[in-house]
Amino acid sequence: MARKLQTPLALFSLLMVALFTGSKAGVISVYWGQNGNEGSLADTCATGNYGIVNIAFLVTFGNGQNPQMNLAGHCDPSTNGCTGLSNDIRACQNQGIKVMLSLGGGAGSYSLSSAEDARSVANYLWNNFLGGQSNSRPLGDAVLDGIDFDIEGGTTQHWDELARALSAFSQQKKVYLTAAPQCPFPDAWLKGALDTGLFDYVWVQFYNNPPCQYSGNADNLKSYWNQWNTIQAGQIFLGLPASPEAAGSGYISPDVLNSDVLPAIKSSSKYGGVMLWSRNYDKGYSAAIKNNV
Repeated sequence: MARKLQTPLALFSLLMVALFTGSKAGVISVYWGQNGNEGSLADTCATGNYGIVNIAFLVTFGNGQNPQMNLAGHCDPSTNGCTGLSNDIRACQNQGIKVMLSLGGGAGSYSLSSAEDARSVANYLWNNFLGGQSNSRPLGDAVLDGIDFDIEGGTTQHWDELARALSAFSQQKKVYLTAAPQCPFPDAWLKGALDTGLFDYVWVQFYNNPPCQYSGNADNLKSYWNQWNTIQAGQIFLGLPASPEAAGSGYISPDVLNSDVLPAIKSSSKYGGVMLWSRNYDKGYSAAIKNNV
């Protein structure tokens, strides 16, 4: 009897070893929506390279403005032309990929004027993109997984209240909260929101920021990475440009990322993976790093 019991115990031990050794495997998050030539959302998810896709961007909202999306050449939300994306969103989700709506961006017109304004925006997002109900859902009836805060302007105020209001809807259906702060620590725009501790994933933009990005060596990047890993959040991602053309500075070649940078940061307890800007520029970058992320 004793000899027969050894086999399941041995299998259990091997399983536990596999679970622990594989626990640091991360995923790749990518932004989609800002170039009509980057392929469809469904095609993006079908590559099998991404675990999270951020639809970019809701560029206008808050402070009494009518919310507006900009999806570049993909479709025109103003003429109700993007509702067909629901099929693509569901196709992604059926593969286990989370799909987020990204707020803001570098060229949007957005701000929050008060706590009441933040709650109003949260209600709009819930009813038009998440689990609520509306007759004017810009992306159709598909239910997105959450909201991404890519706040790079407007105001530094009330983003914490928006995060709290969105998080409260998780009592009805889980709303994932993600954010894309700049790598100088702490981020000027999103510090208040991140201090709530409500964010599931934070992909820090380690590009277009010379003090903390890669510049011939990874010393500064690693130093700032360690600071970012002190925040209260689910997981931290390394945000990078997917090609030299994707950003003004901060590009890291796949071989250097695989050999030098990822081994140094994957040991951190909050490591979640790599974020890429953007699908349009990803001409093989994600495929080259996927097995190491």
